[in-house]
Amino acid sequence: MIDFDKMTNRLGTNSYKWDVHSDELALWVADMDFETSPAIVEALQKRLDHKIFGYTMVPDAYYNAVAGWWSRRHQFQIQQEWIMFCTGVVPAISSIVRKMTKVNEKVLVLAPVYNIFYNSIVNNQRKVLTSELVYRDHRYSIDFTDLEEKLADPETTLLIFCNPHNPIGKVWDKLTLETIGNLCIKHHVLILSDEIHCDLTHPGYRYTPFASVSEEIALNSITCVAPTKTFNLAGLQTSSIIVPNPELRALVNRGINTDEVAEPNAFAIEGAISAFTEGEPWLDALLEYLMVNKQWIEFMAAELPELKVIHSEATYLAWIDCTAVTNDSKALGECIRKETGLYISEGAIFGGNGQGFIRINYACPKTRLEDGLQRLKRGIEIFQSM
Repeated sequence: MIDFDKMTNRLGTNSYKWDVHSDELALWVADMDFETSPAIVEALQKRLDHKIFGYTMVPDAYYNAVAGWWSRRHQFQIQQEWIMFCTGVVPAISSIVRKMTKVNEKVLVLAPVYNIFYNSIVNNQRKVLTSELVYRDHRYSIDFTDLEEKLADPETTLLIFCNPHNPIGKVWDKLTLETIGNLCIKHHVLILSDEIHCDLTHPGYRYTPFASVSEEIALNSITCVAPTKTFNLAGLQTSSIIVPNPELRALVNRGINTDEVAEPNAFAIEGAISAFTEGEPWLDALLEYLMVNKQWIEFMAAELPELKVIHSEATYLAWIDCTAVTNDSKALGECIRKETGLYISEGAIFGGNGQGFIRINYACPKTRLEDGLQRLKRGIEIFQSM
């Protein structure tokens, strides 16, 4: 029996998410307040019981597990030689930016988007180029005219894409991916697709791996995946980079080894293998629980008509339009935290039109989420009365 209602206290555990005061409630950064799959815990316990934690290699079982998962879960056939281990998706992205682009070249993103993309670009002395998503009737779409104009810039050499898209929860369909992929080929821009949220696609929607769209697109793409968001394993530092093109793969492999992000810790491999070979029943139960929590978030809209929860198709992150209250989500978030203790993500950090949005992580027990929503309601009322 999987108990997602269990209220585990994460204070005082060196949790990045829960580095807050004891009276505060953390619904911000994207990790879950659920215990991971018992099968994963058992695998890690077995490794722990060995009591020796020396240098660790990546066995064939790891590559088999990754390839098997994508074949079973997503009907995408990955050859084992395409897969490289990396200590995380963010280290992979930063390494790829360094290896596959040059200083002062432009790296394109579709905004609003995961804020760390900007860091990976700017911290490596590349230039951020944004194509802002079109926001109409509380839904997002791509401005393909603007996108092609940005891709056609001769200084643009890399597109960092998010599939599914964080923070808006969009699952990009195959036609959209095909259009973007062909534009990148036309303008000689490499595709780097972050697909870390792919296993958190909501019922009724289907995630399409970017590299599965066509062979030509696959040969111009690098994909980053991981079990960390899906199974709440971010602290294990484990991810995979999938590169079908052998020439690109050799460059990426050289980059992650030069950057020293290609060697696993003693638990990263065991956790990933267990997740991808034994974690499916736990994940199916998780997705059911998350959909109930999502309904609670949407129910909140009736209590707070000033807020609009954006339609989402993936992730456990609610992207909420608060422009009827304010266009300064930073000030709103600070007020809510100060007055109620609720810690949420301000939308401005994601770029694009994010300054009018907040993001709430609803991957937590229902009791905790209900507390958070009551705090949110109180915080909005206080903010409006100021």
